[in-house]
Amino acid sequence: MTGHTTARQRLTAELLDALRTDGGVRVVTGEPGCGRTTFLDHAARLFREGPVRYVHADGADDLEEALRTAGPLLLCVDDADLWDSPSRAVLARTAARIRASTVRTALLMTVANHRPPPPELADLPLLRLGPLTPGDAAPLIRERAEGAVAPAVREELITAAEGNPALLLALVRRLSPVQLSGRRALPRPLVDAEVLADVAGDRLPDDPGGLLLTAAAAARATGEEDADAALVLRACRTTGKDLPDLLAHTEGRLRFRSTLLARAVYVTAPAEHRRAAHLALAEAATDPDALLPLLHRAWAVTAPAPSTAASLSSAATDPTSTAPPTLRRRALARAADLTPDEAERACHHLAAAEQALLAGQTSDALRLLDRARGRTAPASVRGGAELLRGAVLLADGPVEDARESFLLADLLPPPAAARATLGAADAAWSAGDPTACLSALAPTHTPPTLPLAEACVRVPQESGGQSPRRAMGVPPLGRSREWGRAGATAPRTERAAAVADPHRDHQDGMRAVLLARFDLAAAPLRRVVETGLQGTTPDPLLRAAAAALLLGDIPSARRAGARALAAARTSGSAALEPRALEYLAYAELRAGRHQLARTHAEEGLRTAERAGQRNTAAHHHAVLALAASIEGEADLVAEHAEAALSIARRHGLAQAATLAHWAAARADLGAGRPAEAAQRLGPLVRPGARRGHFAVWMLAAPCFVEAAASAGRPQYAAGVVEDFALWAACGADPQAPSQLLRCRALLAGPDTADELYLRALDRHDDTAGDFERARTELLYGKWLRRRRRLREARTRLEEARLGFERCGARLWAQQAAAELRAGGAAPSAAPATASGAGDLARLTPQQLRIARYVAAGATNREVALSLSVSTRTVDYHLRNVFATLGLRSRVELVRLVEQEEKTGARL
Repeated sequence: MTGHTTARQRLTAELLDALRTDGGVRVVTGEPGCGRTTFLDHAARLFREGPVRYVHADGADDLEEALRTAGPLLLCVDDADLWDSPSRAVLARTAARIRASTVRTALLMTVANHRPPPPELADLPLLRLGPLTPGDAAPLIRERAEGAVAPAVREELITAAEGNPALLLALVRRLSPVQLSGRRALPRPLVDAEVLADVAGDRLPDDPGGLLLTAAAAARATGEEDADAALVLRACRTTGKDLPDLLAHTEGRLRFRSTLLARAVYVTAPAEHRRAAHLALAEAATDPDALLPLLHRAWAVTAPAPSTAASLSSAATDPTSTAPPTLRRRALARAADLTPDEAERACHHLAAAEQALLAGQTSDALRLLDRARGRTAPASVRGGAELLRGAVLLADGPVEDARESFLLADLLPPPAAARATLGAADAAWSAGDPTACLSALAPTHTPPTLPLAEACVRVPQESGGQSPRRAMGVPPLGRSREWGRAGATAPRTERAAAVADPHRDHQDGMRAVLLARFDLAAAPLRRVVETGLQGTTPDPLLRAAAAALLLGDIPSARRAGARALAAARTSGSAALEPRALEYLAYAELRAGRHQLARTHAEEGLRTAERAGQRNTAAHHHAVLALAASIEGEADLVAEHAEAALSIARRHGLAQAATLAHWAAARADLGAGRPAEAAQRLGPLVRPGARRGHFAVWMLAAPCFVEAAASAGRPQYAAGVVEDFALWAACGADPQAPSQLLRCRALLAGPDTADELYLRALDRHDDTAGDFERARTELLYGKWLRRRRRLREARTRLEEARLGFERCGARLWAQQAAAELRAGGAAPSAAPATASGAGDLARLTPQQLRIARYVAAGATNREVALSLSVSTRTVDYHLRNVFATLGLRSRVELVRLVEQEEKTGARL
């Protein structure tokens, strides 16, 4: 296999960078077909520091001579696990000498992972080649395909290959140009026994007792990488004392060392053997009526079996069952296979798609929805398919398309129509269209039952201009035919006395907020919070978190979000985890705890990408950009803001775009560039067609006022302050009252500014978070210094500096320190620390995180995955860490961090 993806090239560059800095040894491993040999060859071509020598088993004795070569040297050994034991012993001794030496010699080996590692090499550092990402697989398809490849075909090839390059290329070779272009149907199944046998080659061992096949069948049923060892051994009537090398037995689970070979074992086995394995697993189950044994029995059936399909569907849709969505999806898809009636089969496909969506399997859900939307499907099924398609697009697609799908499903009977109604509102909210959002939430619509999706968690709204409605872009009363009468636009107050209905309450509360009627919004939203917090399933808890954020009840939002996250994980609902983490991230930002917000967003970004939710990922990128703008990490702000904007532009995410622009502007302000910040923020916060998202722009208003005043253009901010006052008055943002007083102080004359700053500081005492208070202290200190009240200024500026340092806002702390020096005072010395900690204290917060990961043995790629950044960003920060600390290698960094841990100093 030739050609490499961008990710593999970055991984190779990272590996060579590590070998250049400290020399050493790396063992590259991965499953068959992952491209170990190609990776080794590519690394050899990129090594420029000295000669490269390939060593084979028959030349192991030459290793001793090679080590005597002067200057940098790269030794390459392919398939070291196939060497005989004496030769591997020579390799191990050579590796030990290289690791103990200061000579810049590197040893790069490859071994397969479908067997246990050779004992001689087991303790050497591993670099595991993971599966190709979809973004990496697409260029490989373009490179090898003859002619154009239809997008739908490309997506199916990527999904079928499961990230294995050799299998992906085998599938491309299997298809003709007309099939690749989408003009002719693809073969079914796409990955058959012939393809897998060709890729697996001679790596498949004999399986006389059927243990491998039974283990593969057990794993296939659950969709997991491992299986219950006791169940498999009972089905095979064996103790499993001597397991095949292809299997690993850990903590009661049997796992194939290679996912490719697990597929090959199952698919290449005769059909009657597969059915026998499933039947044996069903008979060995302790609860034969549970969903999993029923699924195994269903796979032992060869002809349509309506009764089996009915039993399987009933068990898969049982609300009391604890089966995860992945297992339910497989059971419902199998029920569809066994159902002769086309209408019932469409129903099963629709139900399977819903479970696939919950499991975070977006592509699979869309394929199942296509099967459910056939012409013979009942209208209710076709409408349900549009409802689910709207949910998929809302998380990963153009939100206007999502809205149209929801509208197509709006004529379904309740409660499905209610879900479509609120889904359409969510899509309009994400797109920044308040009129469409209000239209979807009209009182004539059916009460919604879908929890408020991603958009409503972000930020509640009310704002200014000449009226709150006009400021938000909502047509004034009397100009819109639909909303022409006040009695038709706001929730009826007498409903507060009615029996609580969380779905109706959420709809009424959200509509009242959009209409700037917070007096009518509070009661229904409070009921949503109280009812939701009594629940134990994700949906009501997510509703509660969203409603709490609309109310400005941050403690309840955090509590509901945390419970929703726990419930999503417990139920296996991978699609809901990114949303719960998003709620938590925004709640922490609203509370002024940006580092906690960053932690939730980093995890949320990883889960959103795994679940194929690019829109949700865009919001997590925006949170990370906002957090980085506080910490002064300009490169991270740019990286995450651009990532958010890239998705937002393609999918119409006005809300994520506004947040990303705000983050970039705040980074300018923190770096002492107020004019640039004001130029970025002006269009976002001032009235006009370019104003940012109606639920976000007011949060950026204090930044704009500060930037405009600092840039000497306070006249441009007066109208924005009056608009912001309307937002602050609604009580939904705990930070807004103190921010409003600070904004007024920035624009006030000398007679009133002093009092306004003091009042702002008093209001800060009522809210958590150091950052906003430190900003007020800094601005007040600047104001005092310019009026030669130096003693008072020093007190305020020192408080600001300490506050910024407490929350990791390094650039802002430097601003306060510069103001102190300008006033003739030096910043207070930092407390004395143990040896080494002073050096580490010179690092930025992100550099400290990376230093800790690297010191723990993580590769740059592993650090990038943990922090949800690119490897290029990690490379950049690591070089700065070495330069700042005067280090030459990772070994020295490990020693410095270990010294810090021993002395008890804080990293």
